[in-house]
Amino acid sequence: MNKAKFPVYDISSISNFTKDDIMISRFAPYLAVHKNLLLPHKHDFYHLVLFTTGAGSHVIDFQSFPVNPYQIYFMVPGQVHSWNFKGPVDGYVINFSVSFFNSFLHHADYLSQFAFFDGISTDQVIDIPENAQNRVGNLFEQLIAESESPGRMGADMVRVLMLELFITISRLQNEKPMTELLSYNYTLLKNFQQLIDKNFTKLRMPHEYAAMLYITPNHLNALCNDVLGISAGEVIRRRVTLEAKRLLINFKLSITEIARQLNFQDNSYFTKFFKKQEGLAPEEFRKSLKQE
Repeated sequence: MNKAKFPVYDISSISNFTKDDIMISRFAPYLAVHKNLLLPHKHDFYHLVLFTTGAGSHVIDFQSFPVNPYQIYFMVPGQVHSWNFKGPVDGYVINFSVSFFNSFLHHADYLSQFAFFDGISTDQVIDIPENAQNRVGNLFEQLIAESESPGRMGADMVRVLMLELFITISRLQNEKPMTELLSYNYTLLKNFQQLIDKNFTKLRMPHEYAAMLYITPNHLNALCNDVLGISAGEVIRRRVTLEAKRLLINFKLSITEIARQLNFQDNSYFTKFFKKQEGLAPEEFRKSLKQE
């Protein structure tokens, strides 16, 4: 693993086509230009890849997935990921900012309606069934054509095609019925997870989030146990642990700096917390990354 400064790419540094914060490309030429993306890195934008040919593995937030043809990956800003391909690969890649997609929609956070944009690795890797591969492939071809030779209102056409793609993929997922997805409890859980993302370095107790959601701590805990199978406190702890792992992969950061960024009182408290969650100390986790 490269011990240089850990790379975090913005959309302008990763592509020559940055108009309206959107980049669309076939994957093989994209990878040929950005071979450094094989190493662990982060993006500050949404990253979408569909493979049509190839093999190997893809690691998202320390969870490995095999690469297969007609498999689609969705990644959200801040996630750590890396590739390990076996032989040639091809497909399509789309990089886009949140502001690009939401700029013509009334919904302030439209992407949150799609499970594959929830930042949970297991929801972000989807195998497209054979009977849907042509339709999905055609949508990507239309996106490629529109990005290479945009017509009148080209940016809006790209947004419309992307929305059709997202809805198509969402319908392919083994999700709960839409009536249940839009239920009060589902909305409450999503709001809880979004609040954690914004506040996990400062707020660590379930009752603090329950107050922000205008519910009791018991209600929040019961909701998490019913839907996720874990307590509300464990949901918070797992988010803190994930961020710790994302920071530990940057070898230029000391354990002291990481503990400080995560708002732990001192190194020993951070080490105790991390070891309880992961079964090994932060330095041991970091050493295991160097051996990969």
